[in-house]
Amino acid sequence: MTNAFRTEATVVVAQMTLTEKLDLICGNGLWRTTGVPRLGLPSLLMVDGSNGLHVVPDQISTDTQNTDLGAFLDAVETTDDPENRDDNVLLGKSIPATCFPVLSVLANSWDITLAHEVGTALAIECRAAGAQILLGPGINLRRSPLAGRGFEYFSEDPILTGEMAAGVIQGLQDKGVGASLKHFACNNSETERISMDSVVEPRALHELYLLGFERAIARSNPWTVMTSYNRLNGVQTSQNPWLLRDILRGRWHYDGMIMSDWHGIQDLPAAVKAGNDLDMPFNVARRRRLENAVSGGNVPVAVLDEACIHIAALTLRSADAQRRLPVSHPDFAAHHDLARKATSRACVLLRNQNNLLPLTPKPGNRLLVIGTGAVSPEIQGAGSTAVRPIRCDIPLECLQATAPEGVSIHWEPGWSVNGTHDPHRQDAALAAARSAETVIVFASTPPSVSGENADRPNLDLCQAHNTLIAELAKLHNRIVVVLTHPDAVVLPWADNVQAILSAGYAGAGFGQAVADILFGHTNPSGKTSITWPVRPEDCPAFLGYPGEQGKHLYREGIFVGYRFFDIRRIEPLFPFGHGLSYTSFTYAALKLANNAEGVAIQFTLSNTGTRTGREICQLYLGRNPTAANRALPHHPLRALKGFTTVSLEPGESRVVTMTLDRRDLAYFDTVREDWTVPAGTISIDIGSSSRDIRLSDSLYIVGDATPARWLDLHTPPGQALEIPGVQKELVAWLADVTGQSIIETKNRLAPCSRSFLGIYDTLCWSFGLELDETRLAHILDDANRRSGAKKPGHRPDNCSKLDPS
Repeated sequence: MTNAFRTEATVVVAQMTLTEKLDLICGNGLWRTTGVPRLGLPSLLMVDGSNGLHVVPDQISTDTQNTDLGAFLDAVETTDDPENRDDNVLLGKSIPATCFPVLSVLANSWDITLAHEVGTALAIECRAAGAQILLGPGINLRRSPLAGRGFEYFSEDPILTGEMAAGVIQGLQDKGVGASLKHFACNNSETERISMDSVVEPRALHELYLLGFERAIARSNPWTVMTSYNRLNGVQTSQNPWLLRDILRGRWHYDGMIMSDWHGIQDLPAAVKAGNDLDMPFNVARRRRLENAVSGGNVPVAVLDEACIHIAALTLRSADAQRRLPVSHPDFAAHHDLARKATSRACVLLRNQNNLLPLTPKPGNRLLVIGTGAVSPEIQGAGSTAVRPIRCDIPLECLQATAPEGVSIHWEPGWSVNGTHDPHRQDAALAAARSAETVIVFASTPPSVSGENADRPNLDLCQAHNTLIAELAKLHNRIVVVLTHPDAVVLPWADNVQAILSAGYAGAGFGQAVADILFGHTNPSGKTSITWPVRPEDCPAFLGYPGEQGKHLYREGIFVGYRFFDIRRIEPLFPFGHGLSYTSFTYAALKLANNAEGVAIQFTLSNTGTRTGREICQLYLGRNPTAANRALPHHPLRALKGFTTVSLEPGESRVVTMTLDRRDLAYFDTVREDWTVPAGTISIDIGSSSRDIRLSDSLYIVGDATPARWLDLHTPPGQALEIPGVQKELVAWLADVTGQSIIETKNRLAPCSRSFLGIYDTLCWSFGLELDETRLAHILDDANRRSGAKKPGHRPDNCSKLDPS
């Protein structure tokens, strides 16, 4: 929010009646805000869909207060019965739109410019549909591949997440459509999502789950932020003053509008006081409770006005953007080409044994395509983000059109329409494979078993798909598997096939993008945005997922994703940042320069292969995870801090420069309750993946002063005696009490530093006296004041701060 919009909004709100203020906060129907026409505030239309528009005309009429919860649930509900799946219900009879790759797939491109292009296209289609706000992107971390909405989120890493989200947001807002960054925060599963309490310790909260939001906000300033359904450390996020006022408004200086997820507010007066501005959708009971709370003085009018000012400023900003920026009719053909390009850059070549790909069949060769997904592809997930695509590339048709002349392509379904075993179809596919030069299998997870309000039951592909692939591997040595899936999957046959291409939920351009990659017209460049486990038990969140008795303990702390696999020395199926190419790259000549602002990094990247290719260079910061026998902060072995995508012609080299600022070198210090740079030696690692480090060098970093520890009667004496001045005061006091000389007292005190007991008990035992607790406490308090130490728990980082009213 610029100062001008806020100033104008303040003037407008001052002229509003109480009824108009309540209406402004409580929304209008399912998808609109309530306007105040007499004061120049129009109603805003909000639409779903981070990978394409989900607009249901029947639900956005302006002449009725549509409060039909059933209509909302129709748009988001997931069915686990594929045979009874009704796309008209699933898609909520949405208008046709371009279906781009879902965000989990787009993240595999690691391409911020591409994310901006997709955001721009989404904005153009939003404007054409009359919408001012797009409810996305979603950036909760993909903490577990079982999470039902994992396909809606970018990555397990907050840096990749924040940077890609900023690209989408800037693309949207540069064209006059506001983004709604969601779901704030720690919405990492769908189980009991309206009541589950995400219990997260402070370092993990700041270093992982909040960092993606912070980074996206700093780089793109989204017009709105949407709170999540869950509780966070005991408090509903929409009613959480610590999260909304202290962190989002205070620490990050966010000045946009904060809105609820749909029906995500349980106590509207508490939510408004906590800083949640807009309650969506309209609900009669919630509005009545807010009106009663204002009339009864429980919600001060000043707090109500603050929420209205944020909504009014958003409305004015949107109206200004729509006036300044011309509306262009969507070029749906160009948008479809963009969807194809996005998929081409985001598909990940996981395995390519003996360089089977790209395929170079000769005239007369016969290729076999297996799988119902080749003729009826699953291009997106279920729920509120589902898009009714204007057009969709059919993989089999695209393969037939792209194959060299004279090459025949035969198709076998391999299994039943719903993905289950069909012995006749399996036998027919196996028989056809015996005479095929290459076999291409389109395999997938069971359709519509996950999505909004439904976590995945396991990480398996359809059992019939696994069975057929295993049988094929026994009789054929040229097998390519193309995977359609919401998140990571386990592949028991991975070592027995020659090539694996991960497409995920790849959008409407899936068919042609895959055909171009398989036949070499496109060089794959995507890299995994999460770590793929060999088995579910290897996942960091396995033991605590999805929670019990209403609490979801984030037991792994800061060791999420590849951080966990590294620290536990677990070999993943495919590591974070992994992806193969049809060319090769070498890294050389790493140079580091340490300065007051941070670290400047330079290296040379060369394309040593025969094809033009794109390489995603990844910058990791490495640290010793902890010092032996010391209660010092733990750190990941390696953490992503930056990345860049470089396109090179064969034989071309380029000098790549990257930087780390002081914040990149910091961790969240729970004593200071702030970001702190620890002194010590760090490793700068440049890699092609988190497990493929090509260059590495070390630097010593002069960190911030070590925060003083709070001293009390139970502090071990060794820690207390390290604090300047404490020993001198203790010796003087103990010499006076015992009548011993200073030297004798020092000698008697020296062994106390090895005691594991508290300082009071240790001194009483060592000197054979019952010492004055009050006098010792004064000595320790004086030391705390001199050192600036903070008492533990003086401001709990658990969202329990009282509201500002």
